[in-house]
Amino acid sequence: MKNKSILILGAGELGVPVIRHMANKAKNYSGTTVTVLLREATINSEDADKKKIIAKLRELGVNLLAGDLSASSSELVAIFKNYDAVVSCTGYGSGAGGFQLKLANAVLDAGVKRYFPWQFGVDFEVIGRGSAQDLFDEQLDVRELLRSQNATKWVIISTGMFTSYLFEPFFGLLDMEKKSFNAIGGWDTAVTVTTPEDIGKLTAEIFFAEPAIENEIVYIGGDTITYGKLVDIAESLSGQKYDRTLSDMTEIQQDLKNDPTNFVKKYRSIFGAGRGVSWPLEVTYNFKHGIEMISAAQWAKDNIDWDSFNK
Repeated sequence: MKNKSILILGAGELGVPVIRHMANKAKNYSGTTVTVLLREATINSEDADKKKIIAKLRELGVNLLAGDLSASSSELVAIFKNYDAVVSCTGYGSGAGGFQLKLANAVLDAGVKRYFPWQFGVDFEVIGRGSAQDLFDEQLDVRELLRSQNATKWVIISTGMFTSYLFEPFFGLLDMEKKSFNAIGGWDTAVTVTTPEDIGKLTAEIFFAEPAIENEIVYIGGDTITYGKLVDIAESLSGQKYDRTLSDMTEIQQDLKNDPTNFVKKYRSIFGAGRGVSWPLEVTYNFKHGIEMISAAQWAKDNIDWDSFNK
């Protein structure tokens, strides 16, 4: 498989670690280049955060290419045809309404040899069509499109949720200030989580694996954890007891019915139901290849100042 010229789309929370690990790994392969497609406004931005990201990318030695993914399909084809492989780190922030399908079609029309689509997440096929999260149906459309042809080899990496989301207030599980935990679905409901850093590391490993991985869904995971175990971790690290409440699926579905466009409530419904959102670590690429990953407990220990919530 020829992987000489690699184009990465996006440089956000996931894109930056993917770019870093891909760029570092590419140095082991003579003549291999990594290019990152970004809006011209981002490349030349005076915003401090964006300038910092651009400086990081330049330090990595990657090429920066100005382009906009909202451009017409023909314009995207003209860009993509110059590359052997495309890795999409666009995220859902780029919008629904056919965006992921538009990218996939442009990749195929450009004759790109290898494609890693934005499918970093749950097992969409187990969840199935018509789920609470309508964005997932388009992910299934992308899979059907990729399977319907043979010219472009594809790899999908299933990662579960970002580990940090378990501890974010917006997700409504853990309230460290109030010392409370609200499980969704059930205490034994499990979720697979992976940090963006580990996703970046594994994406590079999988991309450059020999023999080449082709037309395959690859599962990875930093941890597979139940909501009951998660609150145990919070209590252990904080040294505090947490009030435990459970929102069962009847309550979660009613919440969503009352606020059907709420992005977080859609996700709470998916992760509360527990279908397609977890897999045993034994089936993961990292487990099979002995690659160390960051567990939920380790992430929480390293990234949360538990003492500040105990005052």
